[in-house]
Amino acid sequence: MKSGLIRCVALGGWLMAGQVFADCTPPAVEGEDMSACKDWPAYPGLTISAATRFQRGTVEALATHDLDLSVLKEGQPNPIAAYQQPAAFVMDGVRLSELKIDTARYKLTPDLRAFGLRATLTNGSRLNPLEEHQLSLYVRDGETLRPVLRQLVVYEYGGEWDDNCAGERFEISRTVDIAKTSSHGYADLIVKTQETGTTNVVEGDTCEDKISVSKPVLTTLRYDGKTYVLPPGFKGL
Repeated sequence: MKSGLIRCVALGGWLMAGQVFADCTPPAVEGEDMSACKDWPAYPGLTISAATRFQRGTVEALATHDLDLSVLKEGQPNPIAAYQQPAAFVMDGVRLSELKIDTARYKLTPDLRAFGLRATLTNGSRLNPLEEHQLSLYVRDGETLRPVLRQLVVYEYGGEWDDNCAGERFEISRTVDIAKTSSHGYADLIVKTQETGTTNVVEGDTCEDKISVSKPVLTTLRYDGKTYVLPPGFKGL
């Protein structure tokens, strides 16, 4: 933008229509409120804003992050479209460590583009590490932002080891492409999954890595009229 800064929506608690907040800042301290903003190149003059509000856990319930999304138009004080989701991320042994807006070319119909929200969850453990990157897609539907893909795992890393050598690790990476076919009027999504496994073993005085790489697997995600249906194991925490 001309000022070099991006405007966000103030989301103190739930989104208050028309309340505009200071210029976007980098994500806050891990485990607390986070925010991200980005201009939408496909639609000049529009900016996408995302923010989470951390809700501390109790004896009865886990900690969560509420999610607020909005699209702002340059020169207008109020968001032109918005979406709110309570407890969008549940902190079950993990923390939300990053939030990013994805404006790749997600063209679902000739006249409709989605934007993505990428979230990274980690557990911070050395012996049993876990890192998961999720992708959700949203489309503008009048004054509402509607989720059409929820929490697809596009990267996952995990495993366990003995803090010395012996252990096992896995890494899963996924890419998303737009197919030429469609379902219920929306383009199908082609997801390519690549999985790598590593086993560490002690051999003599050395620690050896044994790596196995699986063949890429293609999976087609189809829109059912409300959302893209994810196969078992594809949805995030």
